[in-house]
Amino acid sequence: MGLSWLLKPFAVASTLALSTLGILSQRYQRARFYFHLTLYCSTLGLASVWGVIVSLLATAAGQRLNINYFVARSFYHVCGPLVGIRFEVEGEEHLSGLLTARNGKPQSAVLLSNHQSFLDILYIGRIFPRRAAIMAKQELKWTPLLGQFMSLSGAVFINRKIRKDAIKALEQAGDDMKKKGVSLWVFPEGTRSSSPEPALLPFKKGAFHLAVQAQVPIVPIVCENYHRMFDSRTRFESGPLRIKVLAPIPTTGLTADDVTSLAESTRELMLDTLRSISAPGPNSDSMSSSKTLSEPKQSSTPADRGSSSTPQPVKLDIGHAEEGLRKRQPADTSENSSSKSGSEGRGGESTEDEMDDDAVLLKRPKGTEA
Repeated sequence: MGLSWLLKPFAVASTLALSTLGILSQRYQRARFYFHLTLYCSTLGLASVWGVIVSLLATAAGQRLNINYFVARSFYHVCGPLVGIRFEVEGEEHLSGLLTARNGKPQSAVLLSNHQSFLDILYIGRIFPRRAAIMAKQELKWTPLLGQFMSLSGAVFINRKIRKDAIKALEQAGDDMKKKGVSLWVFPEGTRSSSPEPALLPFKKGAFHLAVQAQVPIVPIVCENYHRMFDSRTRFESGPLRIKVLAPIPTTGLTADDVTSLAESTRELMLDTLRSISAPGPNSDSMSSSKTLSEPKQSSTPADRGSSSTPQPVKLDIGHAEEGLRKRQPADTSENSSSKSGSEGRGGESTEDEMDDDAVLLKRPKGTEA
């Protein structure tokens, strides 16, 4: 008889509870929140188990670089209809085009996206491209099932506490990007930034150091602010959401000295896009002058933001980028000077020390003047 005497009553009770919650969810917001949250977390758990199976099968079939793609799409196609969320994607060709950008060969890139909550996994599932991995903190490696799946799928784990290990992991990631044409998905904010208003936290610069060091393009990806649908506490509603993939930003010819201005201009571009595709927040009228969460005041005007500091989209034929690409100038000379001197004081290995979830310390690219 085994454990059947215990499992059967548990299964019946769970089914009844979920069914009751589903009925109540049609009328009450709180019930709808718990109903959708239960469906989402259950599907996420099953996706982790499925991910381990897919990882083993895909590795045996020589498709290891596409493990994340297969699992992400599986999760989206199952979970999306269950919770009633669908995505309208604009610019997806910028991701698919990476597969043939170098004369028919794959082009690696650093994929940057905004990070609002753990619901982001659903929109990542909708657009995660082939031949891509994700950057994650070292602690996730030991999470049951999820950690095994991420290890098998080629995730880049960063140990934020040990500087030497972080540098080594990113150097290896840069080498893989150049040799295998593998892209890396990064959340440049470093942590979640859920807010009623469309906003972004200041960007960490680790991903930009990586892109410059590997001389690969940056592809910004922006998901609409969905706080009106999911607030992590009381609300989990259904409905459509917009995703916009922006044109690749080249890094050919850039050096570590350009990282600060590159990060700032990319963030400004993503923030403008976030505001344009998001529904107005509850305080949009009274806070129209507010820039971001914790963003320092700036004297620049909209006209200034549209000047040469804004990254220019390019064609995906990255392999034949024109010589003499105009380098971006730092937005604040004094700030960059102090940053540079600070890095030299630490041994000249990096422009700054950023040990975060998605931003780590990187060495200067070879051949770059200190």
